[in-house]
Amino acid sequence: MQHRISIILGLSAALLFAPAVRAGDLLQTYRDALANDSQFAASRAQLDAGREKIPQARAGLLPTIGLSANSNWNDLEVKRPAAADSRFNSNGYVLQLTQPLFRWQNLVAYDQSKLQVAQSEAVFAQARQDVILRVSQAYFDVLLAQDTLTVAQGQKKAIAEQLEQAKRNFEVGTSTIVDTHEAQSRYDLAVAQEIAAQSDLDIKRQALRQVVGKEPDALKALKSTVQISRPQPDDIQQWVSAAEQNSYSVQAQQAGLQIATREIDRQRAGHYPTVDLVASRNHSKGLGSGGISFGTSETDSNVIGVQVAVPLYQGGLVSSREREAAALKQKAASDLDSARRAAGAGGQPGLPRRQQRHGAGQGARGGVGVLAVGARFEQARLRSRRAHQHRRAQRPAATLHHPARPVQGALRHAARATAPEGRRRLAGRGRRAADQRPARTLIGWKPHPAGLSDRHARRAAPVLAPRLAFL
Repeated sequence: MQHRISIILGLSAALLFAPAVRAGDLLQTYRDALANDSQFAASRAQLDAGREKIPQARAGLLPTIGLSANSNWNDLEVKRPAAADSRFNSNGYVLQLTQPLFRWQNLVAYDQSKLQVAQSEAVFAQARQDVILRVSQAYFDVLLAQDTLTVAQGQKKAIAEQLEQAKRNFEVGTSTIVDTHEAQSRYDLAVAQEIAAQSDLDIKRQALRQVVGKEPDALKALKSTVQISRPQPDDIQQWVSAAEQNSYSVQAQQAGLQIATREIDRQRAGHYPTVDLVASRNHSKGLGSGGISFGTSETDSNVIGVQVAVPLYQGGLVSSREREAAALKQKAASDLDSARRAAGAGGQPGLPRRQQRHGAGQGARGGVGVLAVGARFEQARLRSRRAHQHRRAQRPAATLHHPARPVQGALRHAARATAPEGRRRLAGRGRRAADQRPARTLIGWKPHPAGLSDRHARRAAPVLAPRLAFL
């Protein structure tokens, strides 16, 4: 599995990225994530812990050997037939061996341990694929954020030139102050978009840093001639069926269902008798002293036999555990059904992107998923480039991201300019008397074709100004 994933990532990196000096590609970023990602490290430790289930269960089938030793001081008082006292020290040891012959619960536990290891391996394989997807998503998000920032900076530069031109035109009298304010508003909006793009790039780099565990180096960009081949077979239903049967999440839930089924048998074994082979060797030695001297005594005994234990009544504990295991089996069956539905629904078109990535990514993902992410990034970059070229071709319309705002600003300036104080404010200080013409000429005010006079405009201004101020 690891070799196959490495081949897939190597081919993907070779197809998607152009050679660059001192720049990290997708494969190198994936290797850094395998070495430094905390989530993957936790999954690896969980796999190592899960593999210990087999030795633990096997121990219930193997013999156990125990050794115990003792040293006792004895004070013996004999009253009949003759009073006598005796004080002596005794030493001994017991060596015992127990070999289970029939313990059904231990046999079932050994079968469960194999399924638990298979479940742990499926979960670890899913964690490895999650690393591939998280690395690919974070990698291409950074590249897309870099291109977005480049576009925002180019747009800001173009609008800055328009602003300077608008200011020069206003100085020579070929444009109105409204054009200058409009250009200034577009420039402020471009600055805000650049700040937002820079902030988004910082967030995307932080997400990549969280995956790889270190500050990411310069990333290789996509080739300009990259061609993404379609997956084979090119049938979504076949991928959905494969995901429903072979995805790692489904495999883990299948193992969980089998474990829960055998747990019922293990708990039911509490009603069964147990048979053990027992062998022991006892050695004791004592030295007597006092009124009655027993002298030195030393005994050895060897015992071998079969022990049978039959449970008669345990207060309903075994029956309760059996019912609990049956309920957990129903839960495991429901979890398996949910996993299959999620794996199948994740590959269906028309679902949210987050749900598709969580569902279909559990099954038929890997190298195809990496190439698909690269294709989406390339499409997004091409759309961004075309949009930027279109804005440069039609510069006045492209920079009006919010068309209503300049119109509303022009209406407010027009309403204020028709008032006497507005004309004085817009005319400016230090201008010659000849330049202090009515403000309506500065903003391009023209009489209405029906013959609206200046007197009517001055009368309408106090009424329109409060209303237009709220636009």
